[in-house]
Amino acid sequence: MLTRRQNLLETIHGGHPDRLVNQYEYMQQVFDPVLLNALGNCPRGGTAVNGWGVTIEFPDYVPGPFPDTSPEKVVIKDIEHWRDYVKAPAVDFPEEAWAPFVQQAESIDRNEYFVANFIAPGIFEKLHYLMGMEECMMAFYESPDEMHELIDFLTDWEIQCAEQVIRHLHPDALFHHDDWGSQKSTFMSPAMFEEFILPAYKKIYGYYKDHGVQLIVHHSDSYAATLVPYMIEMGVDIWQGVMSTNNVPELIRKYGGKISFQGGIDNGKVDRVDWTREGIEQVVRGVVEACGNMYFIPSTTMGGPESTYPGVYEAVSETIDKISEEKFGYTGKSGNKADPLFAHVDKASKEISNQDS
Repeated sequence: MLTRRQNLLETIHGGHPDRLVNQYEYMQQVFDPVLLNALGNCPRGGTAVNGWGVTIEFPDYVPGPFPDTSPEKVVIKDIEHWRDYVKAPAVDFPEEAWAPFVQQAESIDRNEYFVANFIAPGIFEKLHYLMGMEECMMAFYESPDEMHELIDFLTDWEIQCAEQVIRHLHPDALFHHDDWGSQKSTFMSPAMFEEFILPAYKKIYGYYKDHGVQLIVHHSDSYAATLVPYMIEMGVDIWQGVMSTNNVPELIRKYGGKISFQGGIDNGKVDRVDWTREGIEQVVRGVVEACGNMYFIPSTTMGGPESTYPGVYEAVSETIDKISEEKFGYTGKSGNKADPLFAHVDKASKEISNQDS
């Protein structure tokens, strides 16, 4: 029987997987002090200010936190003078701050799992976190020079982060968030994406690949089918979060072998207050039947191994196991359980606070 890691590689390289890859089973995420300082710790139901000075809110029963960009709280008041407002979070931390994360990374069985560092928000998300979505989109048209400068600044900061993370944790995968669209459309045209966003990610993902990181997993739970050629160009191995509105079977037929797709099971369809196992099984079976098992990882579109409503993630995983047994004779169990991202952030942040005290 293949390990989780081996089965993932067989799946995305067009080899001979012995079962379906079950959601996030191939990955163990590790965190780091640079990320936690920049991301900030906003517990569910709370409000906080992150390392960029952005006010973050995290209401109950939503997938994740989001920025408050009301006029009195928005960071960039004038894009023409963005340097007066934007101060990058620190990237240099003492070795004792890294110690618990190094220990976490060293404890993971790399024969079984990819060790993946986590980054959020991404370049585009940082832009609208700092200035608000409407102002951000207008600035691409009205102040392109300043937007290029700001993107270069954010890109350079991410590469400084990557240097520290790679030196300390030696990840062999990167799990990077950046949502690029709504359910039905991208936020910008492919041409604008190519001009502003593509160069940044070619630098960031190129740096990781050049320094031994084997697997780039990019999360965007949105419509982004028209951006797939750019994902390939920037070095993405797996687009995680691909929603059904992208026509996932067509993407697999068109691009399989160049990039793989994780998702297809929209959280809006299964991660509901009225969810049932029968309803989840119907959705999951339909997705697997349409997409197959090559260059595709059946998964919810959530940006981590979790769900908004308790039990949903596990129910999806159990159905995937059941299908693997039927189609492949696979009798093992993935053991997939929800592993909430922001619970990890909260725990890790408290560990750092305890060290400081």
